[in-house]
Amino acid sequence: MASSSTTTGSMSSDQEDQQQLQLVDQRKRKRMLSNRESARRSRMRKQKHLDDLVSQADQLKKDNGQIITTVSITNQLLGNLEAENSILRAQLAELTNRLQSLNDIINCINSTTNSPYDHDLIGDYDHDNRLLMMNGPDVLMNPWNSLPLNQPIMASAHDQMYMY
Repeated sequence: MASSSTTTGSMSSDQEDQQQLQLVDQRKRKRMLSNRESARRSRMRKQKHLDDLVSQADQLKKDNGQIITTVSITNQLLGNLEAENSILRAQLAELTNRLQSLNDIINCINSTTNSPYDHDLIGDYDHDNRLLMMNGPDVLMNPWNSLPLNQPIMASAHDQMYMY
């Protein structure tokens, strides 16, 4: 009878070993499945991150293109404004020279018509009568006679442009 108890003892030991092996095997399979699922989630996160980066790169390229277009248009407008500014400065210089020439002409006319002898010859007549007496009746048809000859021509303040 002793041999039968050792047999049952060894069988139960074999069954326990098998059960432990099955338990270990079941744990391994469960861990493998868990690892596979974790790896799948990791790949999905990486793919989502890559898709987000590609989308962001596309958006940045689009924004960059719009900025380049805006800068190009702005540079073109700047060139146009610089050209217009150059033209206006040239016109200012020309008008300033014309104004100076007109003032020189007025000064020249004033120096010849307002001689010290005019007052003595004419007396206390008003300006038109003095012109009639000095130059005859044709003097009223001369457009220069309507100008006050003793005043230089002045540009108004809002017409002035300043050169930088």
